Amino acid sequence: MTETKTLLRIAALALMWGSSFFWIKLALDSFSPVQLVLARLVLGAVVLVALCLLGRRRLPSERRTWGHLLVAAFFHNALPFLLFAIGETTVDSGITGVLNSTTPLWVLVVAPFLGASSRMTATRVAGLVIGLAGILLIFAPWQATGLLSWGALACLAAAASYGFAFVYEGRYLSGTGSSPYALAAGQMLLATGFLVLAMPFGGMTPVHLSPVALISVLVLGVGSTGIAFALNYQILASEGAVAASVVGYLLPVVSVLLGAVFLHEQLSFRVIAGMAVVLVGVALTRLQRKPAAVKVEPAAAAVR
Repeated sequence: MTETKTLLRIAALALMWGSSFFWIKLALDSFSPVQLVLARLVLGAVVLVALCLLGRRRLPSERRTWGHLLVAAFFHNALPFLLFAIGETTVDSGITGVLNSTTPLWVLVVAPFLGASSRMTATRVAGLVIGLAGILLIFAPWQATGLLSWGALACLAAAASYGFAFVYEGRYLSGTGSSPYALAAGQMLLATGFLVLAMPFGGMTPVHLSPVALISVLVLGVGSTGIAFALNYQILASEGAVAASVVGYLLPVVSVLLGAVFLHEQLSFRVIAGMAVVLVGVALTRLQRKPAAVKVEPAAAAVR
C-alpha cells in the first residue's frame, strides 16, 4: 500500500510539473510573461502560506536564512519561471519540457564551483558528455531548420538556473531547522517581490482574459507551483531524494504528449532522439557506485 501511495504521488507530481509548460503556452494568449509569472508566484505563495498556517509552521526567523532564500527565490523561481515563459512565446511546450530535463546535467557542472560533494567519476563524465550531445542534437545548429533561437536559449538558461538553485539550496538551506514548507513559502514570497519589481518592464500591457487563460493560470499557480512544491517535499521526507529524482525522467514525456495531443505540436525524429539521448545521459550522472563489501577473515571474525 505504501509503495502504491508513493507511485501515485510521483505520478501526480510528474503530471503537475510536466504539464506546467502546457499551461504556460495556453496562458500566454492573454498574459505577458511577467504578468503570468507574477500570478503564478502569488497563487503558489498563497497555497504554501496556507499550508504553513494549517500545520502551525512558522516562517524562518534567522536573517542569514532569509539571505539564502533571497538567492534561491531568484534562481529557483523568479528567473527560470520568467525565462521559460519568455521562451515559450516562440518555442513549443513539448520542446521546453525536453530542455528542462537537462537540469541534472547543470547540477553536475555547478556543484564543484559551490564546493558541493559531486565526484566526477568516469560514469558521470560520460553521462555529462552524452547529455550535452543530446542537447546539440535537439538544437541542430548545422541545420537551417534547427531549434537554435533566443527562445530556446532562454529555456536552456532556465534549466541551468534550476541546476544552480538546487546545488545552492542543498548547500545553504538544508539542515537549517526550519520546516521545508516554511522555507518554500518564504522563498515564494520573495520571488513574488522580484516579479513586482519587474512589472514596469513588461507587466503593464493590457490583459485580455479568456476562460482558458484564466483556468491555465489557476492550475499553474495552485497546482503546478503551490501543491507541487508541497508534494515534492512530502516525497523527499517519506521516500528520499532517489524517489523524488524519478519525477525528472517523466517531465519531458508529459510535456511532449500534452503538446502533441492538445496543441498539435509537431516533433521531429531528431528531437525525440535528442530527448532520449539527454535522458540516458542524465541517468548515467545519477548512478551511484555501491560501497565495496568488506571481506571479514574467519580468524578476525572470531575476535570479540
